[in-house]
Amino acid sequence: MKPLSEKDFLPVNQKKVKLGRLLFYDPILSGNRNISCGTCHNHIHHGADGLSLGVGEGGVGLGPDRTAGKGNSRIQKRIPRNSPSLFNLGAHQIKVMFYDGKLSPGWGYENGFNSPAEEWLGQGLDNLLAAQSLLPMASEFEMAGNSGENQVAGAIYDRIDQGWPILTKRVRTIPEYGKMFVEAFDDIQNPSDVRIFHIGNALSEFINFEWRSYDSPFDEFLMGHEEALNPKQKKGMELFYGKAQCAQCHQGILFTDQKFHALAIPQFGPGRTRPFDPYVRDVGRMVETDRLEDAYRFRTPSLRNVAVTAPYGHNGAYADLEGIIRHHLDPLNSLENWDPKQVILADAPWLSEIDFVVLEDRFERERLKSHLDITPISITENEIAQIISFLESLTGKNSIHGELGKPDRVPSGLPID
Repeated sequence: MKPLSEKDFLPVNQKKVKLGRLLFYDPILSGNRNISCGTCHNHIHHGADGLSLGVGEGGVGLGPDRTAGKGNSRIQKRIPRNSPSLFNLGAHQIKVMFYDGKLSPGWGYENGFNSPAEEWLGQGLDNLLAAQSLLPMASEFEMAGNSGENQVAGAIYDRIDQGWPILTKRVRTIPEYGKMFVEAFDDIQNPSDVRIFHIGNALSEFINFEWRSYDSPFDEFLMGHEEALNPKQKKGMELFYGKAQCAQCHQGILFTDQKFHALAIPQFGPGRTRPFDPYVRDVGRMVETDRLEDAYRFRTPSLRNVAVTAPYGHNGAYADLEGIIRHHLDPLNSLENWDPKQVILADAPWLSEIDFVVLEDRFERERLKSHLDITPISITENEIAQIISFLESLTGKNSIHGELGKPDRVPSGLPID
């Protein structure tokens, strides 16, 4: 296997990186000016948030300590899926994003992407990561806010792209941002030239630069340093690529085939369903394709830095690596004996009554079990420990903290989470 290197990533412009770093942590990009990209993808938690299901717009605080808010501003819904880490999303190999693959390159629309925004995404976005960065801003429960709370949310309610010009104007009218855009982009002569795709491109440059990870013991091993992995890790690697069959899906240098597989992960939370399906469940890839054969299939995640980005599963159903590994080894038994107490959720009594409704539905459990793409594998307790040790060898030494880290301030003057 060939090691990762700088040439495996999209090139970056340092002026855009600097600008994107500030935008990433600036709540100015949210409807109510109270949440940023960095709230749910924070440096403290290695580009994620440490929760099973995130707390978006209306929440207070950071990571597992983030609360669900109170009063009229409290959250009305949990984020349906676990906040993924951002490592290596700027790699040339990445061709699909989100657990259900709702964003990918495509030519059905003139903008070059298949996305929930369809033709309204607009043109000018440089790459997949830039397109991805705009979607949370247009999400009611992630960053936009509830309809009626602010101008952005109201505009998005009319059409997904209607809120972006409002956010763009907020940014470009701040003198410090305006100057930085003019300096970073050749096609911007005046702050009034700034468009939402410039913001997306700047965020993309920062995420690509900040979260590159190829400095793990495993990477050193690939470069010929045999001593980089200890005997336990080498045995775990042998199991990973052999008997345990992990590499069938977690392929290549990024440890993902970027395909979709049904694993019968225990269901809970609000889920993400098709627009006409009011049931609190998550049918995965089927949300996008509307094909029954895609039900409960989710994209294979990369395993880079997996040891520091718990919890695991598309909904954070497993609190540790041992739990998710055991689930892969015997999915149906794991589903039947799953302990909901390991779920990490912000306390929200007004939502707790429905948190586990889908888990208790025997019909939905049977449907979940009937869609399964993996078969049980028998390995010993010692072998499980060896696989965990190998996965720990995928943890970067410095990259897990990011290249630049959090800024001390942002041009809007708003507080940084």
